[in-house]
Formats: sequence, structure tokens, C-alpha cells
Amino acid sequence: MKKETLDDIAKKTGYSKTTISRVLNGKGKEYRISEETCENIIKAAQEINYRPNLIAQFLRRDKRNVIGIAVPNLGNPFFAQLVSTISVEAKKYDLMVMLYDTQEDPSTERKCLLTMMDYQVDGIIIAPCSEKPDLLEMISKTIPVILIDRYFKQSFLPYVSTNNFKGAYDVTMILLNAGHRNILCIRGPEKAVTTQERVRGCKQAIADYGAPCQLRIFGDDFSVQNGYTETKVAMLKEPTPTAIFTLSNTILLGAIKALAEQGLTVPDKVSVVSFDDNIYLDYLQPPVTRIAQPTENMGIAAVKLLVTCIKEGRQLSTKIFMAPTIVSRDSVKIIHPNPPKLST
Repeated sequence: MKKETLDDIAKKTGYSKTTISRVLNGKGKEYRISEETCENIIKAAQEINYRPNLIAQFLRRDKRNVIGIAVPNLGNPFFAQLVSTISVEAKKYDLMVMLYDTQEDPSTERKCLLTMMDYQVDGIIIAPCSEKPDLLEMISKTIPVILIDRYFKQSFLPYVSTNNFKGAYDVTMILLNAGHRNILCIRGPEKAVTTQERVRGCKQAIADYGAPCQLRIFGDDFSVQNGYTETKVAMLKEPTPTAIFTLSNTILLGAIKALAEQGLTVPDKVSVVSFDDNIYLDYLQPPVTRIAQPTENMGIAAVKLLVTCIKEGRQLSTKIFMAPTIVSRDSVKIIHPNPPKLST
């Protein structure tokens, strides 16, 4: 791959390499170079992906402390809320935030991380979508990295996450205690550790309960479309599920839309429970029973860990699981309460 040089910027802007170099070194005012010229040069350098740290030096000439944040999907209310909490907490430490949406794409995530390195951020908080920790472990040698929500089980990288296993286990028990024996679980990306732990919790609850139960697990995305499609398909197969467990509130919205199109009311015809909390779930008809993650506490803890890393100049290996909370509402129909378990 061709590496862009000062010559490329000179050809693009028409300015001399000397002028360009002075601007990128943050010496525009010293040499009385106009603001318009400085802006044109910086814009051109960014457009051709000119990577040397001179750009970072210019953009950080006021010696501001900057941290990078990367999440898989800002359109997901959970991640939007998480980012908001992190941004508010970072401000308390006079930290500015550089935000990236990796779009659940490992290659995009890699580009975002390399850009953060170019801009010499002081630390990184990331909910990774990649399957391997190699790049993040490499970056952590020079820039502190804190994982949030998602993590790597076999890595030394520190993380703050919800106990996804327990949340899924508890809400599945609610369905089982209400008498449901035909459950559809619509999951997010299979490679995400959060998905894996939620599915594991669901399966373990059924195993511990001891009663025969048909559990179907489908889907591979934390999206409305995934919830809609998988629900549509499931309702065409006999026997249809009496309950649906969606592993995110975005999946939930798609499932509810599909049920409404089929004329199936919640909870009379199909019960629904979901992972993730949001105030709008109380305004649905009926309000939805769900697992609330401690989003605010997660964001605060991640920033505090990162600040500790920055101040002490070292990478921590702290691993934190936070307890989820069941928010009980009206979306689960009791078929028969607390049915007896089978003897083992």
C-alpha cells in the first residue's frame, strides 16, 4: 500500500512542503500562516489518510487529554446509553472523547483502532466485535485499553461487563415457572461473548429446572430485522412457541412487529421477555419484562479503571462482572404457576 507523503498534500493543495510541514507541526501562528490555509492543509491530510503523528500533534496542540471509545452499533439504545455515561464521566476527569461506531465489522474496528493510535489517544474503551484480542493486546503495550460489555475469556485485557449468564438464567426461569415449555430464543452475533453467555444461561436454566422443554435458538445479529425475520419464520412452524426470549431490545422490537402482523397479541397468544432495559419498554402494550444491565455503573467503572491506567502508566488486568436486575412487567402469561418438576 502506498504511503502518503508531504508531496501528495502539496499536489492536492498547491502549498509548499515547507508551509505544510509548519502547519502539521502546529506552527501556523508562529509563521503567520492564515487559519484558512491551516484548515485546508489539515483537511487535505485527513482526506488522503496521511498517517504520521504530525497530524495528532497539530490537533492536540492545546495538550488536551483524549480517550477513544468504540462500540459496535450506536443505533442500539444500549450502546448509545453506555457511550453517554462514559462521556459524562470522562468530562469529570477533563477527558475529551473520540467516538467510533465499528458497525459490528472487525475490519472497520481495526481501522478505528489504528486511527486512535495515530491520534495518540491517552486510552481506549471498547466493546470489541473482533473474535481475537491480538490487536488490542498489542495496542495495550503503549495505550491503556479497557473492554466494556464484551471481552475475551482467555485474554489478560481488563473488562467491565454484566453477568449475562445470570440474567438469562433468571429470566428463563420466569418463563419456566409460568409453565412455558416451547421457547424461542433469538440471539445476537454468535461470536459475541455476550450472546454466548446469554444462550448458556438459558440452556442451564432449562437443564436445572428438569421439565421437558423445547428450546429453539436462532438468529445472529442484535438488530430489529433479525428479530422480525426469526419471529416470522418461527410462527410458520408447528408447534409455535408460547414464549419468545429476545437477547436485546432491538431484537425485541422486530419480534413485536412480526407478532402484530400475525395478529398475535402479547401475552395472550405469545409471551415475550428481553435482555436490555430502556424506558420505552414501559410504554409498549403491554410493558415488557426484561433484564436490566447496570449500564451507568459499567460506564463509570470503565472510565475509573482507564484513568487509573493513565495515571499509573500501566495496563491493569481487572475483570469485573456486575449483577443484572429483572424488571417484571406484564408480557408473560402464566399458563400454570410453578408446575412440578420431574424427578431425576
